[in-house]
Amino acid sequence: MEEVIIIGGGISGLATAYFLRKRGWSPLLLEAGAAPGGNLQSRQEEGYLRDMGPNSLMLKGRIVPEWLRELQLEGDIVEANPLAGRRYVLNRHRQPVALGPGVLFGGGLLSIRGRLRLLGEPFQPPLRTPDGEESIADFVRRRLGEEALNWLVDPFVSGVFAGNPARLSVQATLPRLAALEQDGGSLLRGALRARKKKLPGTPKTRLVSFREGLQVLPLRVADTLGDTLRCDTPVDQLAYSGDMWQVGSGNQTWQSKRLILALPAGAAARLLAPTDATLARELDAIPYPAVGSLSIGFQRPQVEHPLDGFGMLIPRVMGLETLGVLFSSTLFPGRAPAGQVLLTAFIGGSQNVLAGRNDDDLLATVLREISPLLGISGDPVFSRCRVWPKAIPQYEIGHLDRMKRIDTLSAGHPGLHFRANWQGGVALGDCIEQAWEFSQAANWQH
Repeated sequence: MEEVIIIGGGISGLATAYFLRKRGWSPLLLEAGAAPGGNLQSRQEEGYLRDMGPNSLMLKGRIVPEWLRELQLEGDIVEANPLAGRRYVLNRHRQPVALGPGVLFGGGLLSIRGRLRLLGEPFQPPLRTPDGEESIADFVRRRLGEEALNWLVDPFVSGVFAGNPARLSVQATLPRLAALEQDGGSLLRGALRARKKKLPGTPKTRLVSFREGLQVLPLRVADTLGDTLRCDTPVDQLAYSGDMWQVGSGNQTWQSKRLILALPAGAAARLLAPTDATLARELDAIPYPAVGSLSIGFQRPQVEHPLDGFGMLIPRVMGLETLGVLFSSTLFPGRAPAGQVLLTAFIGGSQNVLAGRNDDDLLATVLREISPLLGISGDPVFSRCRVWPKAIPQYEIGHLDRMKRIDTLSAGHPGLHFRANWQGGVALGDCIEQAWEFSQAANWQH
């Protein structure tokens, strides 16, 4: 009998196994793929280093930085270029403009009316009696106005979450933003209060990666776990009998009183369907749009834009399919050969279905759209496409209520727990922090 069985070797499963081991438990971690890490995949090809899923890790607070020190990864960290603080967004004249105070005074992004509406945010009354969840779109319209939604917030939401602000819940997707209004009566006053509450000596937030890409992280965790982790072990049987969870993969079987599903919601639903069809339906209802990540390399003279920033977001009102572009070779060193640049473009998401599209079609679409925006001439010297059919879970309106129902239903199954990015935040740092908190709260008896 195993003390704990964890199914799913993405960052949530790996971190959960690591932190439970640190507390004296002996978990068994089963991963279907040949390597751990889920969509944390990096490749070195033709002198280019590309990340096919997430491209950076935000270090804030103490849990994630301390974990990297424990994993002896500090020497592998590469800091983001200081230029990463500059973020471009496409304006109504199809020109990339840097976000910042300047958008209030020019840049062709907001009209005079839109700027005045933005400046009037502190004078907008708060929603005194919030009832349930509010969409990001409704929240932003109410606080900042329609133009701020279309030209500032929508490109951020579609670029970061691949989502539709009209459907995403602000309380679930951006809880800190919703809290600012509740705490201060306005976003500005809430932000000022939060700044005053910030403790002296709080570590500065850092945007980082690793010399050989983000996949270094799951591979290092896997090394520390040793035989705890078993790859190439897809679980195809799951049942509860007596007080034990029965887990099967082919002709192998294991049992444990404690089961942690660190899986995408749909995959967890398929395993749980024979045991609890209602719980499975709730999990399966969490939407995951497809997203394509395209790594595109050029000779430096082929790109007129200085690429002096993090990247460029594209508002949906422009009618383009491309969500945004990272200036990858600017962001971190060693991403492209000398004299060349690497761009990472994203396409798809909730507002642009990718069904039936092949890699060549996606590449042609992205090149057609971004070439005039960044002054690109000629064909790329390098290109790769990776489509994630179910990329990022969407915390849509009703998500928080769904989480409560899932908690209630899963409580009826002793020993069943979940750890995945469909709850508690989709960012890598969120997944790691949630795994740590779960390990600290686990009050099981040996």
